[in-house]
Parts: sequence; C-alpha cells; structure tokens
Amino acid sequence: MNKYKETFGVDISKDVFDVYGSECGHSQFKNDEQGFKLFVKTLAADSLVVMEATGYYHYRLAQFLYKNGITVSVVNPLSVKRFIQMKLAKVKTDKSDAKAICNYGLSNEVPLYNALSDVQAECLQLFRLMDSYLKKRTATKNKLHGEEVLGIPSKYVYRSLKRDLKHLNKEVKGIEDRLLELVKQDQQKQLTLLTSIPGIGIKTALFLVVITDGFSKFEKASQLCSYVGITPTIRESGSSVRGRSRISKVGNKKLRNLLFLCAFNACKHNKGCREIYERIVAKGKSKKLALIAVANKLLKQAFAIAKSGLPYDENFVSVLTKG
Repeated sequence: MNKYKETFGVDISKDVFDVYGSECGHSQFKNDEQGFKLFVKTLAADSLVVMEATGYYHYRLAQFLYKNGITVSVVNPLSVKRFIQMKLAKVKTDKSDAKAICNYGLSNEVPLYNALSDVQAECLQLFRLMDSYLKKRTATKNKLHGEEVLGIPSKYVYRSLKRDLKHLNKEVKGIEDRLLELVKQDQQKQLTLLTSIPGIGIKTALFLVVITDGFSKFEKASQLCSYVGITPTIRESGSSVRGRSRISKVGNKKLRNLLFLCAFNACKHNKGCREIYERIVAKGKSKKLALIAVANKLLKQAFAIAKSGLPYDENFVSVLTKG
C-alpha cells in the first residue's frame, strides 16, 4: 500500500490518454495541453500519477505534471506487462491498461520522475536525430557500394549519392558539435574524466552524462547497470532447464548498444576489461558473453570515476569496481 491519497494509472496514445483512479475510476482526456489542464483539475492533493515510458507520448504529460507540482512516476512497460501476466488478465483495452498501471502503482514502490532540464531535453532530441541520420548514412554507403559493384554506375546516381553522403556527414558533425557545446556548459569535468577510460569515446561519454544527469540519478553502480540492461539473467530450473545466460535487455537500448561497441576497444586497451574478457573466454564461455561482461565492467568504471572525481587509474579503478 502506497502513501498517496489517490493513485492514477495513465495509458497514453497519440490522440488521447486514458486515466484510472484508485478512488474515482476511469476517465479520458485529449493528449494536448488543454487535456493536460483538465486532468490536473481532477487531481486531489497528494496524488500519484503513474504512466509507462512510451517514447514521445509520455514525455509531454510527465513534464507538464511535474512542473505543476504533481508527483509522477514513469515505469518500464515490460514491468507492467509482467504484472498484468501475473494477474492472468484476459482483457486488453486502453481502460484496462490504465487500471493495470494504477494497480501496479498501488502494489509496488515506483520510482519518482524528475523533469529533464532544457539542456537534457535538447541533448536527447539531438541523439535521436543523430541516430536517424546515422541510419540514413549507412543506407547511403550501402547503396553507393551496390552501384560500384555494377561496374558502370550511372554518373547522375553516383554523384547524387555522394552529395547525399556529404550532407549527412555534415549534419552528423553539426549535431556532435552541438552536443559537446551543451554538455560542456555544465559537465566539462565529467566528460574529461569519462574519456580518460580506455574504451569510452566522446559519444558514449556524452550520452552517459545526459541520461544519468551527471550520474546524480543513481546511488550505486548496480542500479545504473540495471537501468542500462546489462545485468545477466540466469535460466536454470532443476536438472532439466539449462538455458544460456543472457542480458536482461530491460533498460536503455541506446546506451547498451554504445557500451557494447566500446567493449571491443576496451578488450585491447583497458586492463580490467581485458582481464575479465580473457578469464571468461578461458572458461569456455562465448565471446559475446565476455563482451557483455566487459560492457558491464566499463559502466562500473565510469560510475566509480564519475563519483570519485578522479581520472582513470587502472589499479585504483580495479579496486573500486571489484565484484
């Protein structure tokens, strides 16, 4: 049982959001500022509003409620899904989802939402745009290669693709420069500390600083690892079930992918990461599992360095991240 006077579950979509209150039942509002204002008017003092992290849709409402003094929690959709499955619910509608989210908030100690600063909000938008451009750039490079394989590519097609690639490179560079400019305003020291870790580049360091709010959102390295989704899950039961260990994948996919890419370089140049990689491979485990462990190690190193305020030292970091 939570401490709030009333708990509201919110299921939000493109045009509307459904609300289920623990005391007042179901209602629906338009997913715009007018709808937000009407919803706020229905909320009693000491209310808790719980919603799922649904990309773009939940963000505006969560920010609006937070800025209007309402206690908000944004929870992982997979956690709610498992909660619904545990209850053996057979009906799935927007109303039933809102009710399930409300019950989830009543039954669990949910994390409280902290609004993003203007700098954080812009950085996350920039990262999303950069991802889009990077995908387009890869597709353009593949198309160029395909045309070259033909042997006699059309000059017009080839030049058009070259112009497109040049433009995308320029846009990606501009985004990277803007990100660096924004983060340097408040977190220049942390950027310097994080990039002192062998294996972590400026892009990963930037993203780490932004999503962790300068590592202030987490008290322990294990919390950060869980958030990113690189904690191992074990599939064993009795003597018959012996599934392969794998990462949980409940977390921030973007950062997880960045760290996995960093792990390749860290295996060569980062003493602690190299040791853990060689130890796991020597035990006959897969190289992929060893790289996941390296990514986990890198994240723990980043947390230790950010919290200590000291640059990378292979002996000092090994002590802080042991285990």
